[in-house]
Amino acid sequence: MALTTATGVAMKMKVRIFSVAVAGLLLVHSTAPRARENSLQERLDLVIDSAITEKRIVGTVVLVARNGKVVYHRAAGLADREAGKPMAEDTIFNYSSVTKPIVTAAVMKLIEQGRISLDDQVTNWLPDFRPQLIDGGAPAITVRQLLTHTSGLSYRFVEAPGSDYDRLNLTDGFDQPGVSREEFMRRLGATRLRYPPGHGWKYSLSLDVLGLAVERATGEPLPQLVERLVTGPLGMRDTGFRIADRSRASAYYVDHRPEPTRMVEGTIVPLQVGALRFAPERLEDPKSYPSGGAGMAGTAGDLLKFLEAIRTGGNPILKPRTVAEMMRAQVAAPIDDEPGDGFGFGWAVLVDPMAAKTPQSPGTIHWGGVYGHVWFVDPALKLSVVAFTNTTLEGVFGRFPSSVRDAVYAAEK
Repeated sequence: MALTTATGVAMKMKVRIFSVAVAGLLLVHSTAPRARENSLQERLDLVIDSAITEKRIVGTVVLVARNGKVVYHRAAGLADREAGKPMAEDTIFNYSSVTKPIVTAAVMKLIEQGRISLDDQVTNWLPDFRPQLIDGGAPAITVRQLLTHTSGLSYRFVEAPGSDYDRLNLTDGFDQPGVSREEFMRRLGATRLRYPPGHGWKYSLSLDVLGLAVERATGEPLPQLVERLVTGPLGMRDTGFRIADRSRASAYYVDHRPEPTRMVEGTIVPLQVGALRFAPERLEDPKSYPSGGAGMAGTAGDLLKFLEAIRTGGNPILKPRTVAEMMRAQVAAPIDDEPGDGFGFGWAVLVDPMAAKTPQSPGTIHWGGVYGHVWFVDPALKLSVVAFTNTTLEGVFGRFPSSVRDAVYAAEK
C-alpha cells in the first residue's frame, strides 16, 4: 500500500532524527577512546620531558598497551650521552632483575612438563650446595622457596659492609665479569642462611641458584633453555644472555647533580644498608655464569611481548592455570618494606592498593631492575606498561616510575 504524502514526510523526518541520534552516539563512543589516548599522550610526554629537562634521567623508552593495543610508545633522550646517540625504541638494555620473570616462566614450563616439581630439593642437582644456618644446620631448599625468595639466601647489596656476603665477595649477578658457575656456587654455599627456608622473605640470589639447578636437571645451558621455552616462541629476538647488537646497546648512568654520571665497571652506588656494584660489560664476558636473576638484556618491546602473553593467559609459552598460579600471592603481604605487596612466582603481587598508596588494581603484578627499569601489568584494566631508563636509581626507585604510573591511571579516568 502506498504511503500518503503526509505520512511519508513524517516517516522521513523520524528516520532522519533517528540517524542523527545514532550518529551522535557513535561520535561519542569513537571520540572517548581518542580523547583518553590524547590525555595519555600529553600526560606521559610531560612526565618524560620533565625528567629529561631536569636531568634526572638521560634516556628512556616507555610503552603502554591497553587491551592488547599499544596506545603509547616513545623513545626520548639519549642512549649514549657522550656519543650523542639518541634513544630509540629498539635500544637494547641490560635487564638486570627484569630477567627474573623470564627465567621464572622457563622454570614453570619445566614444571608443566613434569621435568621438575615445586617441592624438589635443589640438592637433587647441586649436591654440594648446602648453606648452613647459624646453628650449623643445613636444611633443604626447594624449587618453590627459590622461586618465591623464601630460601633464606640474600643479596650482597642488601647486606651491611663486613657481612659474610661482603667478606666472601659475592657477585649479585650484574657485577664481577668472569665469575664461573662453580666459583659463584662455592662462595654462596659458604654463606649463612638468614632464616630457615620457608620461614621468611628476603630478596636474594635464589633465581641464580635455580638457573644453575635447571641446567643440571635438563642438561641444557640456561641461555638455550630460556630461548627454547620462552623468548623463541614469543619472538623476543633481541633478548638473551648476551647483547644481540652492540650498535643498539645503551650506556648507563648514575644519579648525580647537576646531571647523572656515566657508569663504568666497578661503579658503586651506596644504598641505605649495602651498595650496588655494577659492571655494564659483564654480559660480554663469556666466562661469566648466566645469572638467572640479573643476566639478560633486551628491548622494551620484547618485554612487552612477554607481559602481554602473561596478561592474556600464557599462550604460547604457558598454560592459563600456570599463569594464574604465578599471579597469585604465594607469599602474603607485606614483603620486606613493601606494604600492600605479596609475592607470586616471578614478581610482586599487589594485594592492598591503599596500603601501597597506588592507583593500581588489586592483582597487579610488577617488578623492576636496578639499571633503571620498571614494569607492571594490571589485569583488571587490561594494561601492560614498560618504562625503561638508563639511569639508576631514578629510573627504578625515583620519582620517574611513580610519575609514569600516575600519568597512566590519570588518563584512565
